[in-house]
Amino acid sequence: MQLSFTPEQDAFRLEVRQWLQTHVPQTRLPSFDTEAGFALHRAWERTLAQGNFGMVTWPKAYGGRGLNLIEWLIFEEEYYRAGAPGRVNQNGIFLLGPTLMEFGTDAQKARFLPAMASGDEIWAQAWSEPQAGSDLAAVSTTAVRDGDHYVLNGHKIWSSRAVFADWAFVLVRTEAGSQRHKGLSLVLMDLKTEGVTVNPIPQIDGEAGFAEIFLENARVPVANRLGDEGQGWHVCMATAGFERGLMLRSPARYQEAARKLSALYLEHRDRVDPAIGRDVAQAWMNAQAYALSIYSTACRLQAGGSIGAEASCNKIFWSEMDIALHQTALAILGPFAELAEPVGENHDWLGGYLFSLAGPIYAGSNEIQRNIIAERVLGMPRG
Repeated sequence: MQLSFTPEQDAFRLEVRQWLQTHVPQTRLPSFDTEAGFALHRAWERTLAQGNFGMVTWPKAYGGRGLNLIEWLIFEEEYYRAGAPGRVNQNGIFLLGPTLMEFGTDAQKARFLPAMASGDEIWAQAWSEPQAGSDLAAVSTTAVRDGDHYVLNGHKIWSSRAVFADWAFVLVRTEAGSQRHKGLSLVLMDLKTEGVTVNPIPQIDGEAGFAEIFLENARVPVANRLGDEGQGWHVCMATAGFERGLMLRSPARYQEAARKLSALYLEHRDRVDPAIGRDVAQAWMNAQAYALSIYSTACRLQAGGSIGAEASCNKIFWSEMDIALHQTALAILGPFAELAEPVGENHDWLGGYLFSLAGPIYAGSNEIQRNIIAERVLGMPRG
């Protein structure tokens, strides 16, 4: 792997760095899981779009710059280094957007991608159900064809960003009597549709990062189906590949956290167990290893490859790395980690730790990912 950058990539890095220095808010925005914070983060998405940074890999016609995945990784490194706000539309730009590029019609791309890149439409993911979490093939929400519409009935849960979002991509069963992976379709649904009820679900911090969605005869145009009817499982697995293996958790997120952890350790090393230094070093090495792995994946994709079941390895790695990194930070801080409003580099360690605990669950639980690795990567028989 070539570990150096081209002059053009270096110039792009400088452009991104200078733009972010000028435009990143000077004060930390409230959580986007609050109504006020959501509005401010949407405004930030629009600011990014004005600089043509909404999603740099997308074609210019859809609000992007037509850049490659390496340049996206460069953008992410500068973005996290600048301490820029979290991406409130991550379900759209990182998950649905690439899926639309692969499976969407020209009309769907033109309709949805520019509004996604600009922050004018924020997306929620509506896949899981009370009896279909990591076992996604157990989805039972129905979509019955009625002319040019599907009529949806069912109950979705753990729908991220749905409380304040505008749209959701919904996995439904379009073939009556179908079982498991067959007969599923993915549809794009306006959350203001009649018959759609969204109820917030508080997280461990009390904020409504998730919601349950009740669908009672909600009508969605057939034109909003992504891919062919019955192709939903295949479409969703492509989305899951982006979620687990590449875009949802870019390496810059953990590289910056490892940098902050190192600074925290140096600040407090005179009063902590020297053995913690080993954990700090391991966190740094893990972040760098993950970055190299993702650069390798990006190069493979640019050469015409694809993301396969090995994405499950990435998902396990970054989710468990995140917990270990934050546990190390809390060990350094000791009782000070429990302060409601710490200052300086330490401000988000407790909140980051609480969020990291969800990592082994969302995007497919790590237990399920280990089964996928055993069966599809290693070729082991089912237990």
